[in-house]
Amino acid sequence: MTDAFTRHRAILDRAVEANARRGAWSPYTESPSARLHPPGAAEAGAAAFQARLGRAFDLDLPGARGEVAPERSPYTGEALGVRYPVVDVPTAVSRARAAWGPWRLAPAEARVGVCLDLLHRLSTQVFEGAHATQHTAGQPWMTAFAGSGANSLDRGLEALAMAWSALSAVPAGADFARPFGPGAPVALRKSYRCLGVGPAAVVACATYPAWNAWPALTANLAAGNPVLLKPHPSCVLPVAMAVQQGRAALDAAGFSPDLLTLVVDPPEGPVALELCRHPDVKIVDFTGSARFGALLEADVRQARVYTETAGCNFALLDGTDDLDATLTALAHALCLFSSQMCTSPQNIWIPDGGVQTPERRVPVDEVVARLCAAVDAWVARAAPALCGAIQAEATLDQMEALRRAAAAGAGELARSGAPYAHPEHPRARTATPLIVRLGPAGRGLAQAERFGPMAFVLTAPSREAALAEATADAARFGAIASFLWSMDEAFIAEAELQAAVAGASLAINLRRQLPINFTAAFSDFHVTGLNPAGTATLTDAAFIAGRFRVVQSRRELPQVPG
Repeated sequence: MTDAFTRHRAILDRAVEANARRGAWSPYTESPSARLHPPGAAEAGAAAFQARLGRAFDLDLPGARGEVAPERSPYTGEALGVRYPVVDVPTAVSRARAAWGPWRLAPAEARVGVCLDLLHRLSTQVFEGAHATQHTAGQPWMTAFAGSGANSLDRGLEALAMAWSALSAVPAGADFARPFGPGAPVALRKSYRCLGVGPAAVVACATYPAWNAWPALTANLAAGNPVLLKPHPSCVLPVAMAVQQGRAALDAAGFSPDLLTLVVDPPEGPVALELCRHPDVKIVDFTGSARFGALLEADVRQARVYTETAGCNFALLDGTDDLDATLTALAHALCLFSSQMCTSPQNIWIPDGGVQTPERRVPVDEVVARLCAAVDAWVARAAPALCGAIQAEATLDQMEALRRAAAAGAGELARSGAPYAHPEHPRARTATPLIVRLGPAGRGLAQAERFGPMAFVLTAPSREAALAEATADAARFGAIASFLWSMDEAFIAEAELQAAVAGASLAINLRRQLPINFTAAFSDFHVTGLNPAGTATLTDAAFIAGRFRVVQSRRELPQVPG
Protein backbone atom coordinates (compact mmCIF):
# COMPACT_ATOMS: atom_id res chain seq x y z
CA MET A 1 0.00 0.00 0.00
CA THR A 2 3.03 2.28 0.12
CA ASP A 3 4.16 1.67 -3.48
CA ALA A 4 2.80 5.03 -4.63
CA PHE A 5 4.51 6.78 -1.74
CA THR A 6 7.85 5.27 -2.71
CA ARG A 7 7.30 6.00 -6.40
CA HIS A 8 6.54 9.70 -5.81
CA ARG A 9 8.69 10.28 -2.71
CA ALA A 10 11.15 12.56 -4.52
CA ILE A 11 8.48 15.09 -5.50
CA LEU A 12 7.06 15.03 -1.97
CA ASP A 13 10.45 15.72 -0.42
CA ARG A 14 11.02 18.58 -2.83
CA ALA A 15 7.60 20.01 -1.98
CA VAL A 16 8.37 19.87 1.75
CA GLU A 17 11.60 21.74 1.06
CA ALA A 18 9.75 24.30 -1.09
CA ASN A 19 7.25 24.95 1.70
CA ALA A 20 10.11 25.69 4.05
CA ARG A 21 12.05 27.91 1.65
CA ARG A 22 9.00 29.77 0.21
CA GLY A 23 10.76 30.40 -3.10
CA ALA A 24 9.65 29.79 -6.69
CA TRP A 25 9.10 26.13 -7.56
CA SER A 26 6.61 23.94 -9.38
CA PRO A 27 6.89 20.36 -10.62
CA TYR A 28 4.08 20.86 -13.14
CA THR A 29 4.15 22.35 -16.62
CA GLU A 30 2.36 25.70 -16.77
CA SER A 31 2.57 26.21 -20.54
CA PRO A 32 0.55 24.25 -23.13
CA SER A 33 3.41 24.56 -25.65
CA ALA A 34 3.74 21.36 -27.69
CA ARG A 35 7.49 21.39 -26.99
CA LEU A 36 6.82 20.70 -23.31
CA HIS A 37 4.36 17.83 -23.63
CA PRO A 38 4.30 14.39 -25.25
CA PRO A 39 3.44 14.40 -28.96
CA GLY A 40 -0.29 14.63 -29.53
CA ALA A 41 -1.11 15.49 -25.91
CA ALA A 42 -3.11 18.60 -26.81
CA GLU A 43 -5.13 16.82 -29.48
CA ALA A 44 -5.78 13.84 -27.22
CA GLY A 45 -6.97 16.11 -24.43
CA ALA A 46 -9.39 17.95 -26.73
CA ALA A 47 -10.72 14.65 -28.06
CA ALA A 48 -11.15 13.26 -24.54
CA PHE A 49 -13.19 16.31 -23.57
CA GLN A 50 -15.38 16.00 -26.64
CA ALA A 51 -15.91 12.34 -25.85
CA ARG A 52 -17.37 13.28 -22.46
CA LEU A 53 -20.14 15.42 -23.96
CA GLY A 54 -23.69 14.20 -24.32
CA ARG A 55 -23.25 10.98 -22.37
CA ALA A 56 -23.13 9.49 -18.89
CA PHE A 57 -19.98 10.23 -16.91
CA ASP A 58 -18.16 7.00 -16.13
CA LEU A 59 -18.42 7.01 -12.34
CA ASP A 60 -19.77 4.00 -10.47
CA LEU A 61 -21.28 5.40 -7.28
CA PRO A 62 -23.19 2.74 -5.31
CA GLY A 63 -26.60 3.94 -4.23
CA ALA A 64 -27.06 6.33 -7.17
CA ARG A 65 -30.68 7.18 -7.98
CA GLY A 66 -30.84 8.76 -11.39
CA GLU A 67 -28.71 11.32 -13.21
CA VAL A 68 -28.44 15.07 -13.74
CA ALA A 69 -26.82 17.06 -16.56
CA PRO A 70 -26.76 20.65 -15.28
CA GLU A 71 -23.92 22.32 -17.19
CA ARG A 72 -24.04 24.81 -20.05
CA SER A 73 -20.93 26.31 -21.67
CA PRO A 74 -20.53 30.08 -21.16
CA TYR A 75 -18.77 30.09 -24.54
CA THR A 76 -21.20 28.23 -26.77
CA GLY A 77 -24.39 28.66 -24.79
CA GLU A 78 -25.05 24.97 -25.34
CA ALA A 79 -25.63 22.25 -22.75
CA LEU A 80 -22.67 19.95 -22.22
CA GLY A 81 -25.03 17.04 -21.77
CA VAL A 82 -22.71 15.20 -19.38
CA ARG A 83 -24.87 13.13 -17.03
CA TYR A 84 -23.67 12.56 -13.46
CA PRO A 85 -24.99 9.98 -10.97
CA VAL A 86 -27.02 11.38 -8.09
CA VAL A 87 -26.39 9.96 -4.63
CA ASP A 88 -28.43 11.40 -1.77
CA VAL A 89 -26.56 12.90 1.17
CA PRO A 90 -27.40 10.23 3.80
CA THR A 91 -26.29 7.45 1.44
CA ALA A 92 -23.08 9.23 0.43
CA VAL A 93 -22.10 9.95 4.04
CA SER A 94 -23.03 6.45 5.17
CA ARG A 95 -20.87 4.81 2.51
CA ALA A 96 -17.97 7.15 3.32
CA ARG A 97 -18.18 6.19 6.99
CA ALA A 98 -18.38 2.50 6.12
CA ALA A 99 -15.15 2.80 4.12
CA TRP A 100 -13.39 4.90 6.70
CA GLY A 101 -11.99 2.34 9.17
CA PRO A 102 -9.06 0.87 7.20
CA TRP A 103 -8.18 4.29 5.79
CA ARG A 104 -8.17 5.93 9.20
CA LEU A 105 -5.85 3.29 10.59
CA ALA A 106 -3.57 3.08 7.55
CA PRO A 107 -0.02 4.40 7.85
CA ALA A 108 0.38 8.03 6.85
CA GLU A 109 2.71 6.88 4.06
CA ALA A 110 -0.10 4.90 2.46
CA ARG A 111 -2.59 7.78 2.61
CA VAL A 112 -0.09 10.33 1.34
CA GLY A 113 0.95 7.92 -1.41
CA VAL A 114 -2.62 7.73 -2.70
CA CYS A 115 -2.78 11.54 -2.79
CA LEU A 116 0.51 11.72 -4.69
CA ASP A 117 -0.86 9.20 -7.18
CA LEU A 118 -4.06 11.26 -7.53
CA LEU A 119 -2.12 14.45 -8.31
CA HIS A 120 0.03 12.59 -10.81
CA ARG A 121 -3.06 11.23 -12.55
CA LEU A 122 -4.58 14.71 -12.74
CA SER A 123 -1.33 16.09 -14.16
CA THR A 124 -1.65 13.70 -17.10
CA GLN A 125 -5.13 15.10 -17.85
CA VAL A 126 -4.25 18.79 -17.95
CA PHE A 127 -5.39 19.39 -21.54
CA GLU A 128 -8.70 17.65 -21.02
CA GLY A 129 -9.09 19.39 -17.67
CA ALA A 130 -8.45 22.78 -19.23
CA HIS A 131 -11.21 22.24 -21.80
CA ALA A 132 -13.55 21.03 -19.05
CA THR A 133 -12.80 24.09 -16.92
CA GLN A 134 -13.04 26.53 -19.82
CA HIS A 135 -16.49 25.30 -20.83
CA THR A 136 -17.91 25.22 -17.31
CA ALA A 137 -16.19 28.02 -15.39
CA GLY A 138 -15.74 30.32 -18.39
CA GLN A 139 -12.01 30.74 -17.88
CA PRO A 140 -9.91 31.77 -20.89
CA TRP A 141 -7.78 28.95 -22.25
CA MET A 142 -4.47 29.91 -20.64
CA THR A 143 -6.09 30.53 -17.25
CA ALA A 144 -7.84 27.17 -17.49
CA PHE A 145 -4.61 25.41 -18.45
CA ALA A 146 -2.19 27.15 -16.09
CA GLY A 147 -4.36 28.41 -13.23
CA SER A 148 -6.68 25.42 -12.98
CA GLY A 149 -3.95 23.05 -14.12
CA ALA A 150 -0.40 23.52 -12.88
CA ASN A 151 -1.15 26.24 -10.31
CA SER A 152 -4.00 24.29 -8.71
CA LEU A 153 -1.97 21.08 -8.70
CA ASP A 154 0.75 23.07 -6.97
CA ARG A 155 -1.74 24.04 -4.27
CA GLY A 156 -2.82 20.44 -3.85
CA LEU A 157 0.77 19.29 -3.51
CA GLU A 158 1.60 22.18 -1.19
CA ALA A 159 -1.20 21.15 1.18
CA LEU A 160 -0.16 17.51 0.92
CA ALA A 161 3.43 18.39 1.80
CA MET A 162 2.22 20.43 4.78
CA ALA A 163 0.12 17.46 5.88
CA TRP A 164 3.08 15.10 5.54
CA SER A 165 5.25 17.45 7.59
CA ALA A 166 2.65 17.49 10.36
CA LEU A 167 1.98 13.76 10.27
CA SER A 168 5.63 12.71 10.05
CA ALA A 169 6.52 15.01 12.97
CA VAL A 170 4.67 12.57 15.22
CA PRO A 171 6.86 9.47 15.77
CA ALA A 172 5.33 6.02 15.55
CA GLY A 173 6.70 5.23 18.98
CA ALA A 174 9.10 6.21 21.73
CA ASP A 175 10.72 4.69 24.81
CA PHE A 176 10.26 6.54 28.08
CA ALA A 177 12.05 5.98 31.37
CA ARG A 178 12.03 7.86 34.66
CA PRO A 179 12.05 7.02 38.34
CA PHE A 180 8.76 6.89 40.25
CA GLY A 181 9.96 6.84 43.80
CA PRO A 182 12.72 4.53 45.08
CA GLY A 183 13.92 1.68 43.00
CA ALA A 184 14.77 1.26 39.37
CA PRO A 185 13.32 3.64 36.79
CA VAL A 186 10.06 2.67 35.17
CA ALA A 187 10.38 2.08 31.45
CA LEU A 188 7.45 2.55 29.09
CA ARG A 189 7.07 1.89 25.40
CA LYS A 190 4.64 4.35 23.79
CA SER A 191 2.91 4.17 20.42
CA TYR A 192 1.22 7.04 18.58
CA ARG A 193 -1.39 7.04 15.84
CA CYS A 194 -2.54 10.02 13.76
CA LEU A 195 -6.25 9.47 13.14
CA GLY A 196 -8.65 11.45 11.00
CA VAL A 197 -11.61 13.12 12.68
CA GLY A 198 -14.36 12.10 10.24
CA PRO A 199 -15.94 12.65 6.82
CA ALA A 200 -15.11 15.95 5.14
CA ALA A 201 -17.45 17.92 2.86
CA VAL A 202 -15.53 19.91 0.24
CA VAL A 203 -17.80 22.45 -1.48
CA ALA A 204 -16.22 23.87 -4.64
CA CYS A 205 -17.02 27.16 -6.36
CA ALA A 206 -18.22 27.80 -9.91
CA THR A 207 -15.39 29.88 -11.34
CA TYR A 208 -12.14 28.44 -9.95
CA PRO A 209 -13.01 25.06 -8.42
CA ALA A 210 -9.61 23.36 -8.44
CA TRP A 211 -7.71 26.14 -6.66
CA ASN A 212 -9.36 25.47 -3.30
CA ALA A 213 -10.77 21.99 -3.81
CA TRP A 214 -7.47 20.23 -4.55
CA PRO A 215 -5.74 21.42 -1.31
CA ALA A 216 -8.79 20.51 0.76
CA LEU A 217 -8.96 17.13 -0.98
CA THR A 218 -5.33 16.19 -0.34
CA ALA A 219 -5.22 17.60 3.19
CA ASN A 220 -8.33 15.67 4.23
CA LEU A 221 -7.37 12.37 2.62
CA ALA A 222 -3.80 12.52 3.94
CA ALA A 223 -5.06 13.20 7.45
CA GLY A 224 -7.25 10.11 7.27
CA ASN A 225 -10.67 11.51 6.41
CA PRO A 226 -13.07 10.38 3.67
CA VAL A 227 -14.09 13.20 1.32
CA LEU A 228 -17.45 14.11 -0.17
CA LEU A 229 -16.79 16.52 -3.04
CA LYS A 230 -19.71 18.84 -3.78
CA PRO A 231 -19.25 20.79 -7.04
CA HIS A 232 -21.20 23.88 -8.05
CA PRO A 233 -23.98 22.68 -10.40
CA SER A 234 -22.67 24.81 -13.27
CA CYS A 235 -19.11 23.48 -12.93
CA VAL A 236 -19.20 19.75 -12.25
CA LEU A 237 -16.99 18.21 -14.92
CA PRO A 238 -13.48 19.16 -13.68
CA VAL A 239 -14.44 18.12 -10.15
CA ALA A 240 -15.96 14.84 -11.34
CA MET A 241 -12.74 14.07 -13.21
CA ALA A 242 -10.79 14.46 -9.95
CA VAL A 243 -13.22 12.13 -8.15
CA GLN A 244 -12.86 9.60 -10.95
CA GLN A 245 -9.06 9.66 -10.72
CA GLY A 246 -9.08 9.66 -6.93
CA ARG A 247 -11.32 6.61 -6.75
CA ALA A 248 -9.01 4.83 -9.20
CA ALA A 249 -5.97 5.73 -7.06
CA LEU A 250 -7.71 4.46 -3.91
CA ASP A 251 -8.71 1.21 -5.59
CA ALA A 252 -5.19 0.68 -6.95
CA ALA A 253 -3.83 1.00 -3.43
CA GLY A 254 -6.28 -1.50 -1.98
CA PHE A 255 -8.71 0.94 -0.35
CA SER A 256 -12.41 1.46 -0.89
CA PRO A 257 -13.17 4.00 -3.64
CA ASP A 258 -16.06 5.21 -1.46
CA LEU A 259 -13.51 7.21 0.52
CA LEU A 260 -13.98 9.80 -2.24
CA THR A 261 -17.50 10.52 -3.49
CA LEU A 262 -19.12 13.04 -5.81
CA VAL A 263 -22.24 14.71 -4.40
CA VAL A 264 -24.18 16.60 -7.07
CA ASP A 265 -27.40 18.55 -6.61
CA PRO A 266 -30.47 16.49 -7.53
CA PRO A 267 -33.24 17.96 -9.69
CA GLU A 268 -35.25 18.95 -6.62
CA GLY A 269 -32.66 21.47 -5.42
CA PRO A 270 -29.31 22.23 -3.73
CA VAL A 271 -27.96 19.89 -1.06
CA ALA A 272 -24.81 21.73 0.07
CA LEU A 273 -26.37 22.88 3.33
CA GLU A 274 -27.80 19.43 4.06
CA LEU A 275 -24.37 17.91 3.43
CA CYS A 276 -22.50 20.39 5.62
CA ARG A 277 -25.04 20.04 8.44
CA HIS A 278 -25.01 16.22 8.42
CA PRO A 279 -24.14 15.07 11.95
CA ASP A 280 -21.46 12.68 10.70
CA VAL A 281 -19.64 15.35 8.67
CA LYS A 282 -16.78 16.64 10.83
CA ILE A 283 -14.95 18.96 8.40
CA VAL A 284 -16.33 21.48 5.91
CA ASP A 285 -14.19 23.20 3.27
CA PHE A 286 -16.19 25.87 1.43
CA THR A 287 -15.36 28.29 -1.36
CA GLY A 288 -18.06 30.62 -2.63
CA SER A 289 -20.32 33.49 -1.67
CA ALA A 290 -19.92 35.49 1.51
CA ARG A 291 -23.59 34.96 2.34
CA PHE A 292 -23.43 31.16 2.28
CA GLY A 293 -20.00 31.11 3.89
CA ALA A 294 -21.25 33.22 6.81
CA LEU A 295 -24.22 30.87 7.17
CA LEU A 296 -21.90 27.87 7.43
CA GLU A 297 -19.58 29.62 9.87
CA ALA A 298 -22.51 30.49 12.15
CA ASP A 299 -24.73 27.45 11.71
CA VAL A 300 -22.52 24.37 11.31
CA ARG A 301 -21.65 23.30 14.84
CA GLN A 302 -20.70 19.64 14.49
CA ALA A 303 -17.80 20.30 12.09
CA ARG A 304 -14.67 22.40 11.81
CA VAL A 305 -15.39 24.91 9.02
CA TYR A 306 -12.74 26.25 6.64
CA THR A 307 -13.95 29.01 4.29
CA GLU A 308 -12.78 31.29 1.52
CA THR A 309 -15.53 33.68 0.54
CA ALA A 310 -15.30 37.28 -0.66
CA GLY A 311 -13.55 40.57 -0.10
CA CYS A 312 -13.38 44.23 -1.08
CA ASN A 313 -9.86 44.07 -2.51
CA PHE A 314 -8.34 47.53 -2.78
CA ALA A 315 -5.68 49.24 -4.85
CA LEU A 316 -4.25 52.54 -3.60
CA LEU A 317 -2.52 54.84 -6.10
CA ASP A 318 -0.33 57.26 -4.15
CA GLY A 319 2.67 57.67 -6.43
CA THR A 320 4.72 55.93 -9.09
CA ASP A 321 7.77 56.59 -11.22
CA ASP A 322 5.97 55.13 -14.27
CA LEU A 323 2.24 55.85 -14.28
CA ASP A 324 1.57 54.23 -17.65
CA ALA A 325 3.20 50.97 -16.60
CA THR A 326 1.32 51.04 -13.29
CA LEU A 327 -2.04 51.61 -14.94
CA THR A 328 -1.28 48.95 -17.56
CA ALA A 329 -0.62 46.43 -14.78
CA LEU A 330 -3.76 47.42 -12.88
CA ALA A 331 -5.86 47.29 -16.07
CA HIS A 332 -4.52 43.79 -16.81
CA ALA A 333 -5.74 42.60 -13.41
CA LEU A 334 -9.17 44.15 -14.00
CA CYS A 335 -9.46 42.28 -17.31
CA LEU A 336 -8.02 38.92 -16.22
CA PHE A 337 -10.81 36.32 -16.30
CA SER A 338 -13.19 39.28 -16.18
CA SER A 339 -12.30 39.79 -12.49
CA GLN A 340 -13.96 36.50 -11.55
CA MET A 341 -11.11 35.74 -9.18
CA CYS A 342 -10.85 36.21 -5.44
CA THR A 343 -7.63 38.22 -5.85
CA SER A 344 -8.98 40.72 -8.42
CA PRO A 345 -8.73 44.39 -7.37
CA GLN A 346 -12.06 46.15 -6.96
CA ASN A 347 -11.82 49.43 -5.02
CA ILE A 348 -9.29 51.84 -6.54
CA TRP A 349 -8.40 54.62 -4.11
CA ILE A 350 -6.81 57.89 -5.26
CA PRO A 351 -6.07 60.95 -3.10
CA ASP A 352 -8.02 64.07 -4.08
CA GLY A 353 -4.75 65.69 -5.09
CA GLY A 354 -4.00 62.97 -7.65
CA VAL A 355 -1.09 60.59 -8.14
CA GLN A 356 2.48 61.78 -7.64
CA THR A 357 4.97 61.08 -10.43
CA PRO A 358 8.56 62.35 -10.83
CA GLU A 359 7.35 65.04 -13.25
CA ARG A 360 4.12 66.22 -11.61
CA ARG A 361 1.04 65.28 -9.63
CA VAL A 362 -1.43 63.80 -12.10
CA PRO A 363 -5.06 64.86 -11.41
CA VAL A 364 -7.68 62.23 -10.59
CA ASP A 365 -9.65 62.87 -13.79
CA GLU A 366 -6.58 62.19 -15.90
CA VAL A 367 -5.65 59.07 -13.92
CA VAL A 368 -9.13 57.63 -14.42
CA ALA A 369 -9.10 58.44 -18.13
CA ARG A 370 -5.69 56.81 -18.57
CA LEU A 371 -6.79 53.74 -16.60
CA CYS A 372 -9.82 53.33 -18.87
CA ALA A 373 -7.57 53.75 -21.90
CA ALA A 374 -5.27 51.03 -20.53
CA VAL A 375 -8.26 48.70 -20.16
CA ASP A 376 -9.34 49.54 -23.72
CA ALA A 377 -5.87 48.65 -24.95
CA TRP A 378 -5.90 45.25 -23.27
CA VAL A 379 -9.39 44.51 -24.57
CA ALA A 380 -8.41 45.45 -28.11
CA ARG A 381 -5.22 43.42 -27.91
CA ALA A 382 -6.25 40.25 -26.09
CA ALA A 383 -9.86 40.11 -24.89
CA PRO A 384 -10.50 36.41 -25.72
CA ALA A 385 -7.23 35.26 -24.16
CA LEU A 386 -7.47 37.61 -21.19
CA CYS A 387 -11.13 38.15 -20.31
CA GLY A 388 -12.67 34.79 -21.16
CA ALA A 389 -16.41 34.41 -20.59
CA ILE A 390 -18.81 35.43 -17.84
CA GLN A 391 -19.64 32.34 -15.82
CA ALA A 392 -23.11 33.39 -14.59
CA GLU A 393 -25.89 35.49 -16.10
CA ALA A 394 -26.33 37.08 -12.66
CA THR A 395 -23.00 38.87 -13.12
CA LEU A 396 -24.40 40.76 -16.10
CA ASP A 397 -27.45 41.66 -14.00
CA GLN A 398 -25.17 43.11 -11.32
CA MET A 399 -23.35 45.19 -13.90
CA GLU A 400 -26.61 46.59 -15.21
CA ALA A 401 -27.70 47.41 -11.66
CA LEU A 402 -24.48 49.37 -11.16
CA ARG A 403 -25.05 51.31 -14.37
CA ARG A 404 -28.50 52.27 -13.11
CA ALA A 405 -27.08 53.24 -9.72
CA ALA A 406 -24.52 55.50 -11.37
CA ALA A 407 -27.22 57.14 -13.50
CA ALA A 408 -29.30 57.69 -10.36
CA GLY A 409 -26.55 59.70 -8.69
CA ALA A 410 -24.30 57.14 -6.99
CA GLY A 411 -21.40 58.14 -9.18
CA GLU A 412 -20.07 58.65 -12.67
CA LEU A 413 -19.82 55.84 -15.21
CA ALA A 414 -16.20 56.00 -16.36
CA ARG A 415 -16.34 52.83 -18.46
CA SER A 416 -19.53 50.99 -19.41
CA GLY A 417 -18.20 47.41 -19.55
CA ALA A 418 -19.73 46.41 -22.86
CA PRO A 419 -19.41 42.84 -24.21
CA TYR A 420 -16.71 41.94 -26.69
CA ALA A 421 -17.17 39.66 -29.70
CA HIS A 422 -15.35 36.37 -29.21
CA PRO A 423 -13.83 35.31 -32.55
CA GLU A 424 -14.31 31.57 -31.98
CA HIS A 425 -17.54 31.56 -30.00
CA PRO A 426 -20.04 34.13 -31.28
CA ARG A 427 -22.57 33.16 -28.58
CA ALA A 428 -20.09 33.59 -25.71
CA ARG A 429 -21.37 35.48 -22.67
CA THR A 430 -18.80 38.27 -22.31
CA ALA A 431 -18.22 41.63 -20.66
CA THR A 432 -15.25 43.94 -20.27
CA PRO A 433 -14.51 45.91 -17.10
CA LEU A 434 -17.13 48.37 -15.88
CA ILE A 435 -15.58 51.24 -13.91
CA VAL A 436 -17.68 53.57 -11.76
CA ARG A 437 -16.25 56.65 -10.12
CA LEU A 438 -18.24 56.78 -6.90
CA GLY A 439 -19.49 59.88 -5.16
CA PRO A 440 -20.44 60.08 -1.46
CA ALA A 441 -23.94 58.73 -2.21
CA GLY A 442 -22.48 55.58 -3.69
CA ARG A 443 -19.86 54.78 -1.06
CA GLY A 444 -21.78 51.74 0.17
CA LEU A 445 -21.61 50.08 -3.24
CA ALA A 446 -17.89 49.46 -2.68
CA GLN A 447 -18.41 47.80 0.69
CA ALA A 448 -19.24 44.37 -0.68
CA GLU A 449 -17.55 42.18 -3.25
CA ARG A 450 -18.87 42.68 -6.80
CA PHE A 451 -17.85 39.39 -8.33
CA GLY A 452 -17.06 40.02 -11.97
CA PRO A 453 -15.69 42.85 -14.13
CA MET A 454 -16.78 45.70 -11.86
CA ALA A 455 -14.45 48.22 -10.24
CA PHE A 456 -14.89 51.48 -8.35
CA VAL A 457 -12.75 54.60 -8.20
CA LEU A 458 -12.93 56.29 -4.81
CA THR A 459 -11.21 59.44 -3.61
CA ALA A 460 -10.20 60.70 -0.19
CA PRO A 461 -8.78 64.01 1.09
CA SER A 462 -5.30 62.49 1.51
CA ARG A 463 -3.40 59.29 0.99
CA GLU A 464 -3.58 58.65 4.73
CA ALA A 465 -7.36 58.98 4.64
CA ALA A 466 -7.56 56.69 1.61
CA LEU A 467 -5.45 54.07 3.38
CA ALA A 468 -7.57 54.31 6.52
CA GLU A 469 -10.81 53.89 4.55
CA ALA A 470 -9.48 51.02 2.44
CA THR A 471 -8.12 49.03 5.37
CA ALA A 472 -11.22 49.70 7.48
CA ASP A 473 -13.32 48.18 4.67
CA ALA A 474 -10.96 45.22 4.50
CA ALA A 475 -11.25 44.58 8.23
CA ARG A 476 -15.03 44.99 8.27
CA PHE A 477 -16.08 43.43 4.97
CA GLY A 478 -13.09 41.29 4.06
CA ALA A 479 -10.18 41.49 1.62
CA ILE A 480 -7.96 38.76 0.24
CA ALA A 481 -5.52 40.87 -1.80
CA SER A 482 -4.58 44.54 -1.76
CA PHE A 483 -2.24 46.67 -3.84
CA LEU A 484 -0.25 49.85 -3.29
CA TRP A 485 1.81 52.08 -5.54
CA SER A 486 3.89 54.70 -3.75
CA MET A 487 7.34 56.29 -3.93
CA ASP A 488 7.41 57.15 -0.22
CA GLU A 489 9.06 54.43 1.87
CA ALA A 490 7.62 55.78 5.12
CA PHE A 491 4.11 55.62 3.71
CA ILE A 492 4.76 52.13 2.31
CA ALA A 493 5.81 50.96 5.77
CA GLU A 494 2.64 52.44 7.28
CA ALA A 495 0.50 50.80 4.59
CA GLU A 496 2.14 47.41 5.25
CA LEU A 497 1.34 47.78 8.94
CA GLN A 498 -2.29 48.84 8.45
CA ALA A 499 -2.95 46.16 5.82
CA ALA A 500 -1.46 43.53 8.14
CA VAL A 501 -3.69 44.61 11.02
CA ALA A 502 -6.68 44.39 8.64
CA GLY A 503 -5.60 40.88 7.63
CA ALA A 504 -5.10 41.85 3.97
CA SER A 505 -2.04 40.71 2.03
CA LEU A 506 -0.37 43.69 0.35
CA ALA A 507 1.44 43.84 -3.01
CA ILE A 508 3.65 46.90 -3.44
CA ASN A 509 4.69 48.62 -6.67
CA LEU A 510 4.08 45.60 -8.91
CA ARG A 511 4.42 46.45 -12.59
CA ARG A 512 6.50 43.81 -14.37
CA GLN A 513 4.73 40.86 -12.73
CA LEU A 514 1.63 40.22 -14.80
CA PRO A 515 -0.83 39.40 -13.48
CA ILE A 516 -0.24 41.47 -10.37
CA ASN A 517 -2.76 39.26 -8.53
CA PHE A 518 -0.88 36.02 -9.24
CA THR A 519 -0.54 33.95 -6.07
CA ALA A 520 2.19 31.31 -5.98
CA ALA A 521 1.86 28.02 -4.14
CA PHE A 522 4.83 27.09 -1.92
CA SER A 523 5.47 30.83 -1.47
CA ASP A 524 2.33 32.93 -0.94
CA PHE A 525 -0.06 32.22 1.90
CA HIS A 526 -3.51 32.67 0.37
CA VAL A 527 -6.16 34.27 2.64
CA THR A 528 -5.20 35.17 6.20
CA GLY A 529 -8.28 34.22 8.20
CA LEU A 530 -8.00 37.61 9.93
CA ASN A 531 -10.95 39.30 8.23
CA PRO A 532 -14.37 38.18 6.92
CA ALA A 533 -12.97 37.04 3.55
CA GLY A 534 -12.34 33.57 4.96
CA THR A 535 -11.25 31.48 7.91
CA ALA A 536 -8.68 29.27 6.19
CA THR A 537 -5.22 29.93 4.79
CA LEU A 538 -3.77 28.01 1.88
CA THR A 539 -1.74 26.47 3.22
CA ASP A 540 -0.42 27.05 6.70
CA ALA A 541 -0.09 24.64 9.61
CA ALA A 542 -3.57 25.54 10.86
CA PHE A 543 -5.04 24.34 7.56
CA ILE A 544 -3.76 20.86 8.45
CA ALA A 545 -3.76 20.59 12.23
CA GLY A 546 -7.51 20.33 12.87
CA ARG A 547 -7.99 17.46 10.42
CA PHE A 548 -6.38 14.75 12.57
CA ARG A 549 -5.76 13.89 16.21
CA VAL A 550 -3.06 11.84 17.93
CA VAL A 551 -4.05 8.79 19.96
CA GLN A 552 -1.48 6.94 22.04
CA SER A 553 -1.02 3.68 23.85
CA ARG A 554 1.71 2.77 26.34
CA ARG A 555 2.92 -0.32 28.11
CA GLU A 556 5.39 -0.93 30.86
CA LEU A 557 8.51 -2.78 29.82
CA PRO A 558 9.88 -5.57 31.98
CA GLN A 559 12.35 -4.43 34.55
CA VAL A 560 15.85 -5.52 33.67
CA PRO A 561 17.69 -6.86 36.72
CA GLY A 562 20.46 -4.52 37.62
